[in-house]
Amino acid sequence: MVRGKVQMKRIENASSRQVTFSKRRNGLLKKAYELSVLCDAEVALIIFSQKGRLYEFSSSK
Repeated sequence: MVRGKVQMKRIENASSRQVTFSKRRNGLLKKAYELSVLCDAEVALIIFSQKGRLYEFSSSK
C-alpha cells in the first residue's frame, strides 16, 4: 500500500509544531549519519529551532 503525498504547510499549533520538530530533527540527524556511512562522505548539518537552539551533526574521518 502506498502512502499519499502530504501537503507541506506550517503547523499553527505551537506544541504540535514543537513535537513534529523534535521527531523530524532526530530523523534528519539519522539520515545525515547514514549518508556519511553509506557514501563515505563528509556531512555537516546545522539546525536552529524556533527558539534559536542549535542542533548540529558532523561526520569525521
